[in-house]
Amino acid sequence: MKPLFITLVLAAPLAASAQGGAIFKDADLALGEKLLAENQCSACHARRVGGDGSAIYRPQGRIDSAGKLRGMVEYCASELKLSLFPEEVTAIAAVLDRDHYHFERKR
Repeated sequence: MKPLFITLVLAAPLAASAQGGAIFKDADLALGEKLLAENQCSACHARRVGGDGSAIYRPQGRIDSAGKLRGMVEYCASELKLSLFPEEVTAIAAVLDRDHYHFERKR
């Protein structure tokens, strides 16, 4: 059972990446905006990179696909123990895509 689980966990980001911006198609942007504010994401990013925190968003950097963006949001949520549902992670990532990355428009 463990090998199957590991395979699924490792394959999930690849599948999401292959979908491109389509993973944000039905995302609740209002929910994403609300969660970004409630969890003070900008304040955390500002502490890490200075200024208003927006310097952390690097569309040409290591986050180069919608799937990787969603994965990074999931990573942050896990590290900070935010206990977000998958649709909440997607909503946050969709707002970040809309405001900073624009993978949806690059397709």
